[in-house]
Amino acid sequence: MEKRRRKGVALLIIPVSLALIAVALCGLRAEAQEERPTAREVVAAIREHIGVPWKTQTVDTFKAGNPETRVTGIAVTMMATLEVLQRAAANGQNLIITHEPTFFNHYDDKPEGMDENDAVWNEKRAFIENHGLVIWRLHDHWHMRKPDGIQAGMVHVLGWEKFQSPDNENLFTLPETILEKLAAEVAKRLDTPVLRVVGNPEMKVTKIALNPGYTGFARETHALEMENVEVLLVGETREWETVEYVADAVTEGKRKALIVIGHVPSEQAGMEECARWLKTFVKDVPIEFVATRQPFWTPAERTARH
Repeated sequence: MEKRRRKGVALLIIPVSLALIAVALCGLRAEAQEERPTAREVVAAIREHIGVPWKTQTVDTFKAGNPETRVTGIAVTMMATLEVLQRAAANGQNLIITHEPTFFNHYDDKPEGMDENDAVWNEKRAFIENHGLVIWRLHDHWHMRKPDGIQAGMVHVLGWEKFQSPDNENLFTLPETILEKLAAEVAKRLDTPVLRVVGNPEMKVTKIALNPGYTGFARETHALEMENVEVLLVGETREWETVEYVADAVTEGKRKALIVIGHVPSEQAGMEECARWLKTFVKDVPIEFVATRQPFWTPAERTARH
């Protein structure tokens, strides 16, 4: 009888102990959650470490979600496409730091001419809301750093550090090559199959200017006017402006060329650099660089793969 009583007590103790352990673990998880910074606190840390005065007028603001959300993980990306957001959510990353807009225009407000009920826009906003995501943009101040954060990452991935001008971070003097080989090497290093070139493929080149992203006709033509620039590399440009300008320069016999990389691959490595930088002072949550996939493809590239 005594033996059965003791066995019953032991059996009672086991579930009670397991229940207490479960409660303790829940408490620890809740405590850990409370220790995580909010999205607003992460941004405050970025502003403290960015190294340049914070502008009053800037696109570097919250674009979606509640800034008071506790951060479970940070996804740093070049562009917060829906595909990037899906990967971040699947990885438990609820704060997305993006370099480019999320909602199809520079200020992330209602896209010009778009109906409020646009299906693509609505589905993206719904995904963000349903998954409790917070999106914050880091564009202006990342470019304002010395050196420019995007430029630093791109120079690193291209392997051009030792060729960079000490007086102008956009200018490079490379070992002599021909334009066609330069374009092929850039495409390989940036892992992009889609790259367009204006100019004589056999032209020997050494003097390069690199303008990632979109810098506009004025800056692009000013670079091309320089005697120490033979080839300008850009992310994207208008075909009736800089593309036509370079085509005319080539027809006139001038030693000029243009390589259009594509906006995403032209700045992607700069945001990978941003993720590395963030890890030096944001220690309480995991940080991952989530690459934005190149949206373009070519029939020739697909044929080669298949």
